Amino acid sequence: MALRQCAIYGKGGIGKSTTTQNLVAALAEAGKKVMIVGCDPKADSTRLILHAKAQTSVMQLAAEAGTVEDLELEDVLSSGYRGIKCVESGGPEPGVGCAGRGVITAINFLEEEGAYEEDLDFVFYDVLGDVVCGGFAMPIRENKAQEIYIVCSGEMMAMYAANNISKGIVKYANSGGVRLAGLICNSRNTDREDELIDALAAKLGTQMIHFVPRDNMVQHAEIRRMTVIEYDPTHKQADEYRTLAQKIINNKKFVIPAPLTMDELEELLMEFGIMEQEDESIVGKTASEL
Repeated sequence: MALRQCAIYGKGGIGKSTTTQNLVAALAEAGKKVMIVGCDPKADSTRLILHAKAQTSVMQLAAEAGTVEDLELEDVLSSGYRGIKCVESGGPEPGVGCAGRGVITAINFLEEEGAYEEDLDFVFYDVLGDVVCGGFAMPIRENKAQEIYIVCSGEMMAMYAANNISKGIVKYANSGGVRLAGLICNSRNTDREDELIDALAAKLGTQMIHFVPRDNMVQHAEIRRMTVIEYDPTHKQADEYRTLAQKIINNKKFVIPAPLTMDELEELLMEFGIMEQEDESIVGKTASEL
């Protein structure tokens, strides 16, 4: 099969890295050859696959070696659970420079060193989703990833981020092959969450590819720096990630999304009771005036 390059975006704290690693473990279990490229300065996109606190990042290694040209592919590439290849782009010290630069440097290095020429089936980029700056948009912008999956939940800011990321996809879809491939709902147990994400997906013109229920088994596995697939393969939560993996393997619905306006997004949130209807009569009134 041809190499499929997928990027997973989503609001910070939504469980994007956890979802990606459990998904990738399920793909590897199904016999797929996979590489994860962590595109977050936290460098926590591969810890469950490698059973490590944090993989040494491309930026860190480049700083120690002098330049990125002084590195070899084996310096930055680690192999984890079921042979999953792992790379972390990393970023500069907090407050110094653009974190997105690490993403650009790492992906360019991997391409130049032939990392994509092995018999890979999938590459997954795990990308910070709140910041739609040039560096973090690179998997979309430079035509690296063709399939974008957005991890979201029924919370307002997670949906706002999903809509924002969709705007980024539209910007580059016309000049390249990047498409929105679906929303992954990582449940937060909010009311009518699956209906809400289905409704958001329909408005964007995409699908909720899978609803991942909330389960403490994910945290139990994480404490041991493992995916659920590896820690307890018989658990029902492991089957959720296997189902997600199969849906992604068989996915054919790749679209240029139709992002919502702020008013449309707020209307959807009000319809589902996530946001209260605004009462114009109280706007700008102090406590003593009400």
